[in-house]
This record gives sequence, C-alpha cells and structure tokens, in this order.
Amino acid sequence: MHRQRVIGGLILLAAILIAALLIFLRAGPEEKPPEENIPLVQAEPLEIRSGNLMVQGSGTVRAREELTLSAEVAGKLVYVNPGLREGQSVARGATLFRIDTSDYRNAVQTAQADVASQNVAVMEAREEVSLAKAELARFEQRGASSSAYASVDGSDYAARILPPETLTKGRGTNGQQASTSAPANGLATREPQLLSARAALRRAQAQLSDAQTALKRTTVRAPFSGVVRSEEIALGSYVAPGQSLGSMVGTADFEAVIPLSESEAALIPALWRPGNNRIEASVYSDYGGTRYRWQAFVDRASSVLNPQTRTIDVFLRIPNPLRGGAPAVIQKKGQKSAGASGAPPLFVGSFVDAEITGRALDQYAVLPLAALRPGNQIWLVRDGKLRIVKVDIFQRTDTQALISTAGLGAKPVVILGTLKTATDGQQVRIAEDRKDAAAKTKPATKKSGNGKAKDSKAPTPKSESSKSGADIAQ
Repeated sequence: MHRQRVIGGLILLAAILIAALLIFLRAGPEEKPPEENIPLVQAEPLEIRSGNLMVQGSGTVRAREELTLSAEVAGKLVYVNPGLREGQSVARGATLFRIDTSDYRNAVQTAQADVASQNVAVMEAREEVSLAKAELARFEQRGASSSAYASVDGSDYAARILPPETLTKGRGTNGQQASTSAPANGLATREPQLLSARAALRRAQAQLSDAQTALKRTTVRAPFSGVVRSEEIALGSYVAPGQSLGSMVGTADFEAVIPLSESEAALIPALWRPGNNRIEASVYSDYGGTRYRWQAFVDRASSVLNPQTRTIDVFLRIPNPLRGGAPAVIQKKGQKSAGASGAPPLFVGSFVDAEITGRALDQYAVLPLAALRPGNQIWLVRDGKLRIVKVDIFQRTDTQALISTAGLGAKPVVILGTLKTATDGQQVRIAEDRKDAAAKTKPATKKSGNGKAKDSKAPTPKSESSKSGADIAQ
C-alpha cells in the first residue's frame, strides 16, 4: 500500500515536471503591428481647361415668325392652294387661296363711274366760277362809266352780285367813282360750289381706292416661306373677314428660349451691350439615338425676370433650321455617330440643350457633380491624405460643375465616393479602377503563325534534337 502511494506520487511529480517544461519551452505568440484602418476611396484627376467658358442651358424651340391665316374680305372661296395642308412647306409669295371677285370688280367699276361723274361736276363748277367772275367785272365797269345802275331792280341777278345802293354810293358827289368799293358776295363767284364739287371728287376717288384694295384682298399670298401648322379651309366655303383659316410658321429662322440664372448670365460679358447679336452659341438636339448640332447666336435677352422661375430668358436665333444639323463631336453615353446626309431638320417645340460662349479664363476645372460637397466643398487627395477645399462655382449642370482652380494645386485628384467621417489631413487609400485591375491580371497572349491566340505561359515543346538526345541517354 505504501509502495503504491510512492509510485503515484512519483507519477504526479513527473507529470508536473513535464507540464512545467512544456510551459517553459513553448513558443510565444507572433507579434504583428496593429493594422491601421485607412479608408478606401474612389478618386479621379480633375480636368483642367482654358479658354472661353461655355454657359450651358436648356430650353424649347419656337418659331420666330408665326401668323394666323384669315381673309380680310367676305366671299366664297374659288381657289385653295393644294399645298395648303398641315405640315407642308409654302414658298414666299405663293397664292394660298382666292375669294370670288365678281362683286368686288363691280364695285370698282361703280367707283370708277362715280369718279368720272365728279370730274365732270368739277369742270362745270370751274366754268361757272369763270363766268360769274367775268359778269361781275362787266357790271363793275358799267357802274363806273354811267348811272345805269340806278334803275337796276333788286331782284335782278346783277343786283345780287352788287346791290344798286352799293353802286350809287360808290360814286362821289362830282360823279367820280369812290376810291373804295364794297367786297363782292362769296356766292357771287360760285367758288363754294367749286369747292363742293372737288370734295365730292375726292370722296369718289377714295371709294375707288377702297374698291380696288378690296379686289386685291380677294387673293391671299404667303408673306414668307414657312410650314403650315394648321388649316381649316375648304373649296367653296364662305369666309368672313377675320375668320381664322389656319396658321403657318416662318422657316427662315427659329429661336430657342434658354432660361439662365443671374450668376450664369453674368458669365456672358456682352449680353447687355448694344450689338451683342453675334455672341456665338450652339444648339443640340437628339434624333434617332444621335446628337445633332445647329449653329446659333444670341439675339436678345429679356430685361424682365421670369415670374415663375426667377430666371433671365436668353433668346438664341437659329438660322436655316430646316437645312439639317451636323452630328455633334461628342455624343451622349450610348449614342452613335451618324453622317450629315441623314441629319434631320430642327423641329418647332423640341427640347434642346444650348451652349453659349462666355467670358475667357486662363484656367478652370471640370468637376463631376458627384464630387461636390455641401457648402461648395470638395475632397482632394494629396500625398495620401484627404484635404477639404472650398471652391468657387462658375456654373453647375446636371452632371458637372465648372469651378475655379484656386487652391486646387497641381494635378488635383478629387474623391467621388462618400465617407462616414471626413476630416482634413486623415489618411486615405485610392481604390484601383476595376478596368485597370482586370487589365493587369489578364494574362498576356500572343498570336501564332496561324493567327490564333497563344498563351505566353504555356510550356514550350521540346525540339526533336533534345528528344533524341534524351532517348540515347536512356
């Protein structure tokens, strides 16, 4: 029994010694430096440009000249131009429709007859004035030579020209004629009748002019080249003056109304100066998946703010809009280039993008809108650290912003993504672009003689000589 206790104690002591030895000889844990939690960010270099700022905006195309077709005189339509249909083009001076001229030709002939009749009346009145003046002169001579007027009756026509008492008083006591004579009655020379005849002639001539004008208005011509927007006209129908028969728009020039904010309008220095109609601009429109461009220029700017948007309306004039636009140099994402042969016309009512030439700058940067932070701040990466910079914005669009280069430094790199917390000076890592990473990991290939791609890492086959040498060695 005692022996068993000794053996058990020895075994326990041996186990303790072995455990102590194992603890003493065990390897310590591998020490690693603490990992730094540096955030990974997506960034890209900013595009630096120089030259004129391109003030961008959007608006709607409308016709610069538009009129409502109507008749100035009443009558029955006897002719309607076959091309007077909605969507058809009409040349300048083309006859649009014609009204029956029968009544208006008769009115002209009647007015011509009235003018001829009044001409005769004027001639008669002129002759009567001449006769009356001659008779008056003859009576004056007789009154001066003798006293024959003393027996002139008061009802006589000569007495109405010069009454007898006037003639007798006109002689002095010695039988000589007085030095002064009484003025003749205005009706004596029949000049009022002549004035009345001349007035009637002018009235007849005016009526003739009205009749001739009404006859000309029976034919309605196109005042300019344009496109018929709407038409409500039929051959044989009766039209009244002022009745709307359709509308057409001029195609020589269109205009686009581009609303700009006050800060954007301030980027166009010559906008409010006289003679600013040569500020160059461009208008872009999409058609069939392709973007087209039309040359334009600033025609005018409204001096009244738009009450709804509180913006300044700038009117761009677009010459020859139906000639077709040129394919834009830069297409939107997913759009394809097209030849100028299939270029469409610019449509009235279409929504367009516009670029207006602004003031010239030595340098400005194009910032993706995703990189703009609240308070006009951006996050730059410099030497692996985040820097918060406040910038001045020249213009902002839906996709980008034009900013000043002050404080950006050389070759600025801007952060596009978001961070939970961003402090000036914290370390950041720039994530490698997936396309670049894929290009680096893709194995290099080379083409064989038959044109097929061949992996450069594939094992090279042994030559015949080396194979035969190995066989000999065996």
